[in-house]
Amino acid sequence: MTRTLEITALPYMRTPLDYFARLREREGAVLLDSGRPDGPGGRYDIISTDPLAELETDARGRVQGNAPGLPECASPFHAQQALLERLDTQAPDNCDLPFIGGLIGYWSYEMAHCLERIGNQAPAAADLPWSRVGLYDWALIQDHERQITRLVATPSRRDQVMAWLAKPAPEPAAFTLTGPFEAELDRHGYGERFRAVQRYIHAGDCYQINLAQRFSASYEGNLWQAYLQLRQATPTPFAGYMSWSGKAILSLSPERFLEARNGHVETRPIKGTRPRSSDPSQDRELAHDLVRSTKDRAENVMIVDLLRNDLGRVCRPGSVHVPQLCELESYANVHHLVSVVRGELEAQQTPLDLLAAAFPGGSITGAPKVRAMQIIDELEPSQRSVYCGSLGYIDRRGHMDTSIAIRTAVADRGKMHLWGGGGLVADSDEEAEYQETLAKIRHLMQALGSDARLS
Repeated sequence: MTRTLEITALPYMRTPLDYFARLREREGAVLLDSGRPDGPGGRYDIISTDPLAELETDARGRVQGNAPGLPECASPFHAQQALLERLDTQAPDNCDLPFIGGLIGYWSYEMAHCLERIGNQAPAAADLPWSRVGLYDWALIQDHERQITRLVATPSRRDQVMAWLAKPAPEPAAFTLTGPFEAELDRHGYGERFRAVQRYIHAGDCYQINLAQRFSASYEGNLWQAYLQLRQATPTPFAGYMSWSGKAILSLSPERFLEARNGHVETRPIKGTRPRSSDPSQDRELAHDLVRSTKDRAENVMIVDLLRNDLGRVCRPGSVHVPQLCELESYANVHHLVSVVRGELEAQQTPLDLLAAAFPGGSITGAPKVRAMQIIDELEPSQRSVYCGSLGYIDRRGHMDTSIAIRTAVADRGKMHLWGGGGLVADSDEEAEYQETLAKIRHLMQALGSDARLS
């Protein structure tokens, strides 16, 4: 029997923080955060808790969770689709909310091992599942363009949520790093791997490789407070927070991976970065330098071509096109070159089919994608975990929005991990690329009260 959802108006808030603070300690609490009012480009905040069921993918690609009776599935993506199809709610006619119930969660970079033959897996950086998604039957949604807040839920669920929201938010404990962020690779180790990438490129194995390095620090205290510190330092349109069992994902991503609406698909790859400057004249020059850079433009165009191919695997022939190529977008701490690729899904394809066809995002692997991932697996000393994976939602109507989980911290067992990376091509400069990996995340380290200890 299908349950009818109702839409309830709630007071509009300029950020989602007060609403989520009242719900954050509930089971399965998730926040997909637009970064408003300070972050550019974001529109919707989506909050939910208390999923009906959850599925995790373990480090062997096996699916486990509390959803008995799912059919045997060929992949975790198929199992997630089967779980999504169990949701028995229906929105009112003409509902224009982006999410009316469905899956919310993350897919780590290592989910690529479920899709391609990549190679021997490096040791895990953190003890997180490869993916974790919940089936949610309600959501609190803020639309910052229309400045409205709506709760979409069945009447009984709505009454529960309203009671939860009526309680005061618990005061978060302090968050403290108990040591500086330490690099997994020293400068020499990064250089060795940079030169190995150059050898692969000159041998014709690949055109571009995204090489990353990991930094880790010990911490004590409340991870929600850590997220608040990160968000204040760098509000972004595809941020998110999830925590469970002493683990957490704190993502401040500026990059959309895949969006699907009524069969229309969009991806927004970022490739090309310059730091911001507090001096307006120097800041403009940094932006102009990025726009004029033939190297950065070439990298971006390579990834656009890769994504056109990925979308073409599940989109209607002839529908994939590029309405925006290498345009400048500026955020609190960096300038980026951003492109847009769009297409139309084939009628028999689902958003989860699209996610599997394009996963992980080409902007954080390289080209050709599979060979690039094999080289990454060989050269990076540990797994990427959620970094360079995706956070997002897929609702029961087939709407989807996911991020590329860059500028993302992973917390586990008293350790906080951050990664910084960049795309390497034939004419990349080793020192400049090394410094770029630091520039992309140094502001996150400093927001948490530390900097990197480099060897």
